[in-house]
Amino acid sequence: MASTNLPTVIQGGMGVAVSSWGLAREVARHGGMGVVSGTALDAVLARDLQDGDPGGHRRRALEHFPSPAMAQRAVERYYRPQGRQGAPYRPNPTLTVSPTQAALELSVLSNFVEVWLAKEGHDGLIGINFLEKIQMATPSAALGAMLGGVDYVLMGAGIPREIPRLLTDLAQGREGGISIDVAGASQHYTSSVDPVALLGDELPALKRPQFLAIISLHSLATYLFRDAEIRPDGFVVEGPVAGGHSAPPRGKMTLDELGQPVYGDRDMADLAKIAAVGLPFWLAGAHSTPEKVAEAVELGAVGVQCGTIFALCAETGLSPQMHQLLMEELRRGDLLVRNDPRASPTGFPFKVASVPGSLSEDTVYEARPRLCDLSYLRAPYEREDGSLGYRCASEPVHMFLKKGGDIADTVGRKCLCNALMANIGLGQERRDGYREMPAITLGQDLEGPRRLLELHPEGWTAAQAVDWLTSSLPAHAAVAAVG
Repeated sequence: MASTNLPTVIQGGMGVAVSSWGLAREVARHGGMGVVSGTALDAVLARDLQDGDPGGHRRRALEHFPSPAMAQRAVERYYRPQGRQGAPYRPNPTLTVSPTQAALELSVLSNFVEVWLAKEGHDGLIGINFLEKIQMATPSAALGAMLGGVDYVLMGAGIPREIPRLLTDLAQGREGGISIDVAGASQHYTSSVDPVALLGDELPALKRPQFLAIISLHSLATYLFRDAEIRPDGFVVEGPVAGGHSAPPRGKMTLDELGQPVYGDRDMADLAKIAAVGLPFWLAGAHSTPEKVAEAVELGAVGVQCGTIFALCAETGLSPQMHQLLMEELRRGDLLVRNDPRASPTGFPFKVASVPGSLSEDTVYEARPRLCDLSYLRAPYEREDGSLGYRCASEPVHMFLKKGGDIADTVGRKCLCNALMANIGLGQERRDGYREMPAITLGQDLEGPRRLLELHPEGWTAAQAVDWLTSSLPAHAAVAAVG
């Protein structure tokens, strides 16, 4: 890896825009790596414009996009100066294996906007977090983030072996793509984006961002390192209690008394073996205290990645109402986060905070009309005639079965796409009066947030979190030099 300064603290890329540009910018301004969530940013941009673009931030960023015509098309399609005035959000095009021009453009624009805003006004580090499970969005999202000048790309929830090549190809102005997992496939499928075809003479020179693979086991670090074609620039080593999606336990699934997956020694990374690989790494999951940061550095890590402590800070992308509710639960000691093995249609366990009025409550979940319209977690499958279809285990059961799905896969599945949009105040309001309800994901270790709340009873800022996390390290270690 090229000589560079690496931050001790990486702020996690959480949910849909919980790790917003505002949060990431504050972390980066204070010496950490700010990370924006790269999930569903096309819907975030489209809906924020329809709500009148509060503060004018997204239109300001669009003014700096290399293709003014492309930016203007999005503004004309979605911007409503007076907001929606109670109308449902206009849908945005969904990304497929072979996306439409409109879908490509909105994906590229939205990722550019989020990164550009996060980088505005400072020279700190900004990363973007993608999910390997959302494959069809990755090429265009990566191009948009690179146009915005992103410094790092992080990816987990799978084996991201094709991302290093994708970033290299895009940086050199070549078409870049990744393989797409298609159920029942009789051929190899890829999804790609061609920067020159999309932007032509307006394409600027692109910088290749560094790539950090989010892993849970040392064996994956060894596998990814062995070939320069798939080798990342570093690792984030995530433990089972980290927020969002987590790898399922190795071997047969066993559940505890709360219905959560039970993890054992086989599910823990051997940090000595990861250190022996020779790439920089950070520890994530239950590392949000000064003592844990110092311990990670002692073990050979550059530092830590923390999510929950930033999800609950003043600059969070959570809606003010949801943030206040979570902070009240934290103060009372009532905040509980369950690792739900069924909630996510991806099949990966997913952390869900128990919050009144959210989809964590069975009655709220059962009252929701079962539908899938945002479709980020849907999976492609090959029909008998060779054409492609798309299905999601959270869609209406009869539709999933009609598409060849297994009924067992539908049990307990929640519509995370709509719920995560509701978390940030952009939930759909449907014509029948139903309003999408939230489902909050946090890490299960809450020691750091509890202790910060003791220091800052009214709540804390991102800067205070960064300062506190690094307070047990020598002053010079907030940013470590690695050659």
